[in-house]
Amino acid sequence: MPATRKLRYAMVGGGRDAFIGAVHRKAIALDGQAELVAGALSSSPEKARASGRELWLADDRNHGDWQALLDDELKRPIGERIDFVSIVTPNHLHFPVAQAFVEAGFHVVCDKPLVHTGAQADALVAAVARQGTVFAVTYNYTGYPMVREARELVKSGRLGEIRKVVVEYNQGWLATQLENEGNKQAAWRSDPAKSGAAGAIGDIGSHAENLVATVTGLEIESLCADLSALVPGRALDDDGSVLLRFQGGARGVLVASQVNTGLENDLRLRVSGTLGTLVWRQEQPSELLHLPHDGPRRVLTRGSPWLGESSRRASRLPSGHPEGFIEAFANVYAGVVADVSARLAGLQADALEADYPRVEDGARGVRFIERVVASSRSEQKWTAW
Repeated sequence: MPATRKLRYAMVGGGRDAFIGAVHRKAIALDGQAELVAGALSSSPEKARASGRELWLADDRNHGDWQALLDDELKRPIGERIDFVSIVTPNHLHFPVAQAFVEAGFHVVCDKPLVHTGAQADALVAAVARQGTVFAVTYNYTGYPMVREARELVKSGRLGEIRKVVVEYNQGWLATQLENEGNKQAAWRSDPAKSGAAGAIGDIGSHAENLVATVTGLEIESLCADLSALVPGRALDDDGSVLLRFQGGARGVLVASQVNTGLENDLRLRVSGTLGTLVWRQEQPSELLHLPHDGPRRVLTRGSPWLGESSRRASRLPSGHPEGFIEAFANVYAGVVADVSARLAGLQADALEADYPRVEDGARGVRFIERVVASSRSEQKWTAW
């Protein structure tokens, strides 16, 4: 469904020296369907305004804090307001900012993990239901075409009954005490007041949990976790291993570590059923390995004409032309834009067009983090979901 106009969005956080804000902006810009018109790009008013000027924000929509941004948008005529806000702050600000914009009736895109506590997550889910707004959580790996192909293969029954799932997310960038060397990203991620109750398990383990849920549809029944801070003096976990039991009998293993020296962004998934296995790696995102029990292994490649519709729609270039992280992020935003545009036209977006992680996915991720932390602290072997 073609949009009647380009959408307008604001960003909270993501100014100078921020990593993920620039990624969001590039992803949104890829399809040319939305433009940044307002922002409060830092917790420092001076830095926020300087960052906004660098991005050519008009002075009257370049704000020193998110409250001023929200107040200004509410004073504007409805036809001039932003259509959605993208929240890319450190974790501790997600809840107050998201709640305020949802309660004011704005559509929201929020980075993960959604919030600090299950109570906050439940409050956001309720607010979104009450307001009827779009709320997306940027689990960006769900935007990869071959992840969507894996989801469709599982859903179609090609793997039979799922028996075993293994997901690993390994990085090495926190193998030293980088937080004590002036690295902003390491500093807030290792600070419980800003990051929340978990370190690696919240930062990248939440991605791993979401990838499993997205591809398999399995629901966790109980888990057994071991979290460690392997770098001396670190307040939050930098390494975690979790055994999973799913409803229906399937078993799983989840590993999230940021101290695997030399590894970069090694996210990988293996799903095994009674009829075969799927293997996907984020560092080789255009390939999905399918190993049926009664035939030769197949290497499925992005952009191929025999893939499912959801995967084909998520591909932007012909097969053999590399696509990656930014495009996957852009696919999440494309779903948000399609949903918001449809609502502006009084219509309902096609399910494949409006394909993005919802607030309920974010809330489940928060529950996962809480249960993993509780399990790691418990002397009991298994912690119920």
